[in-house]
Parts: sequence; structure tokens; C-alpha cells
Amino acid sequence: MTDHLTRPDGEHLALKQVEGEGPVVLWVGGFRSDMEGTKALALEAAARERGWAFVRYDHFAHGQSTGEWRKATVGRWCEDACALVDHLVGTGGRQVVPVGSSMGGWVALNLTLARPQAVKGLVLINPAQDFTERLMWPDLGPDRQAEILETGETLMPDEGLGPYVLTRTMFEEARTRVLPEGPLPVRCPVHILQGRKDTSVPWRHQLALIAQLESAEVRLDLIADGDHRLSGPGDLARMIAAVEAMRSV
Repeated sequence: MTDHLTRPDGEHLALKQVEGEGPVVLWVGGFRSDMEGTKALALEAAARERGWAFVRYDHFAHGQSTGEWRKATVGRWCEDACALVDHLVGTGGRQVVPVGSSMGGWVALNLTLARPQAVKGLVLINPAQDFTERLMWPDLGPDRQAEILETGETLMPDEGLGPYVLTRTMFEEARTRVLPEGPLPVRCPVHILQGRKDTSVPWRHQLALIAQLESAEVRLDLIADGDHRLSGPGDLARMIAAVEAMRSV
């Protein structure tokens, strides 16, 4: 059954929940991904088998959630994540374990900075913090960059999900969500799963993050044959084990 969280502007976040004990495992998906992906469903199955509390949801303008794509921004996705966590934990002191994949890793980090007491620990899968500025914008090339600056958007091809628009607004707003330089006050345990063969988020992208984190427990698993999806049977088992361990810290 799909539930909905209504936001102040009338938009709705679609989410699916599994009742269980302990901290709420929260799936935070990636850019243009939805909550029906392989990793999200594998976590839900594990939650049902092991008695975890679990929630997966779609970002604004993704999947079953409402919202106009051209109005989507990283800030909106981060604010929605905070609102969802506020809704889940209430005033009872319950915590969440965000599992952030790709862009969801960036959202999860911003969530942790905004709600440090609510986050028990982070599991990040090929996290793409600051990707708009550091990864996507440089890869667009001068022609597409110029088109975005001059017209406000460009149409990107995608053989899998279909073409989509990148807006100047998204890039400009995302700069307000770039992680600050220097020590990063994320003090909960952090476990990063990173594919060495990931061509979307190079594994060296995580080195600066690891150097910044103030957490006393930071673990990086560099998976030799891993790609950006990390959705093979071994990858899913590794992810579930990481979440199980994080729930117990």
C-alpha cells in the first residue's frame, strides 16, 4: 500500500512502509530513480524477514510523488527528506538509518547535517555528494553549458528512462547545498559502499568526503568489480549486512 506525506505547497511524497522494531531504515534513492528499484525492494524484503522498520519513498517529481520536473531542485529533495524524517520519528526519540544511493547519498548527508539527533548512522552507496557542480556540470561540455546559461535548460538523451531536462535553476540552487569545506559535523557512524568500476561517481570522489567527516567510525568498502548500480546478488547481500550492522551500533 502506498501512503502519502502532504507538503505545505500541496505536493505529495509517495512512500511505502514496513512496520518493525528499532530505528527506521530509510531508503533515499538517486537522481531520476524511483522506490521500485532493485536495492529498495531488496531492503524491503530484508525488513519483512528480519522485523525492521523500513520506509522507501519517491523524491519530488519522481515515481509516484507529485511535482513538476522543471521545478525540482536538490534543496527541495533535501527539505522533503527532513520533513519525512520529522514525520517518522515524531517526538518519541526514534531514529533513522538513511541508506542513500548516488544522489540519495548527498541528500542523506544534508539530512544528517540538518537533523543530527535523528540519524543513528548512514549507509551510503556510491554517494554522489555535490554531483551537479563537481561531476555533472563539467561532463556536459561547453555547448550544453552555454545552452543552459543562455536558455535556462537543455534536453538530455537517455536511452533507458527517456530524455529529460536539466535546468539552470537546478544547478544554481544546488550550489547552496554543496557540502561545506573543512570538517563536516557528521558524527554518526558512516559506512560507504563504492564500486571501483563506477563511471558515474569515481571512487576517488569519496576520499575528500572521508577526510572531512568528523565521525569516529567511517568505513569504506571499495568493491573491485562494482559498478554504479551495485545491484548484483553479492552487492545486495553486502548492502543488507551493512544496514543490519548499522541498526545495531
